[in-house]
Amino acid sequence: MADPGKEDREVQLVIFQLGREEFAVEVTQVREIIRMQDITRMPKAPSFVEGIINLRGQIIAVLDLAQRLSLEAAERGSETRIIVVEAGDVKVGMIVDSVSEVMRINEDEVEPSPALAADVEAVYLKGVVKQDNRLIILLDLTRILATEEMMELSF
Repeated sequence: MADPGKEDREVQLVIFQLGREEFAVEVTQVREIIRMQDITRMPKAPSFVEGIINLRGQIIAVLDLAQRLSLEAAERGSETRIIVVEAGDVKVGMIVDSVSEVMRINEDEVEPSPALAADVEAVYLKGVVKQDNRLIILLDLTRILATEEMMELSF
């Protein structure tokens, strides 16, 4: 039973798919979600960097999130989206297969992630959320990029 003196903190999550897995990030990390668009390739960029886009006058680096997490993504189609996140002082776009919903949960519903959850490196995980028959892996997108990589992607 929860401590009556402690107020439950509600968290809103953006739920998205990469391959067969469902992932989530806190809505506070997401600046916007846009449809897939033409991406300009960058020479000598890391393999998971798809390139750059011009988003209302601001140049944003775009990453293939599935490739960064060593997961197999679905083929890109009409449901493919770019989630624009703010990682420190840098805005970065991350390609996902689709975005399905925004979900509200209590913070105490986030369980520690098992050591080998979905083959995603543990440093990227905040935990796992169990909802009905679903397991949703909660990512910390600010950790997806190492600090030196974020500096390289800053425009």
